[in-house]
Order: sequence, then C-alpha cells, then structure tokens
Amino acid sequence: MRIDLVLELLDAPGQLVKALEPISNYGANLVTVIHKRDYKNDNGNVPVQLTIEGEQENLKDIVNKYKEIGFSIIEMDGVVKKEKITTILFGHIVDQDLRDTMDKINDLEGISIVAFDIKLNGEEKSTALINIEADVGLKQKVFDRIGQIAKEKELLVINEV
Repeated sequence: MRIDLVLELLDAPGQLVKALEPISNYGANLVTVIHKRDYKNDNGNVPVQLTIEGEQENLKDIVNKYKEIGFSIIEMDGVVKKEKITTILFGHIVDQDLRDTMDKINDLEGISIVAFDIKLNGEEKSTALINIEADVGLKQKVFDRIGQIAKEKELLVINEV
C-alpha cells in the first residue's frame, strides 16, 4: 500500500531526519521526499511531501507517530487535513486577560493557536493578529468562539473573508 503525506516541519536542523525515522522504525519504504525549504510560512515551518509504501497497519502507525511527536499532517492522499485561519482582535486585549483569551480558543478540539502577535500602543487599545491551525471543517466553530470571546471582553474582531 502507498500513502502520500504533506507534513509541516520547523525549518531547523534535524527535523527532516526526525520525520523520516518513523518510516524506518515501522518497516515502511520511502518512495519520494520533497522538502520545500523555499516555501517557509509565517511560523518558520516548511512543507515536506512524502510518499511511503508499506503494510496498511504500519502506515497507520507512522501517521499516529507523527501526530504523537507533534508534526502537523496538512494533507493525506490529496485530502487537506488542516487549514490556516487568521483573525484580528482590537481593544484592551492585555487588560482583558490575554492568557484566558488564548486558552478559550485552544480549548476547542482540533484547534491550536500557532502564532499570536500583539501590537501595543501604550495605554491605548492594542491589536492582536492570531494565526490558528484547525482540522478541516472547523473554521466556523473557530469564528463563533472568537466572536463569543470578543463580545465578553468588548473587543472588535476582524475575521478573514
């Protein structure tokens, strides 16, 4: 059996080797590897496309191992598994308990904040750009949660269109 994966790896020494170890450990064969270092995203991650051959159970074990060690599988056999969501909050973000805001977003299953950039303007209102990675199909759930948080904390929210 053959599986095509696109992983998102940190562009740092040793990450590609770490991604290839489960293939060997579970007795599968690497057919293709394309490491796209020129396509680094805002988080410093790069896509790595792998084609792997092996027994079905071994391939499942490899996919589970990637999830266990924290590698994002953004595509599997041509099916997109993760999507990027960007939103902006404006208001007294720090005064409204920044940690609580992040925790309320991260509490959603299949969702994680991958970047939270805040621009402070002294005692004035601040702006936060939030980058979220979510399982496919959860975008509206993310927007709903952020909308609830913004309403509670009297923040303006600008979601991507």
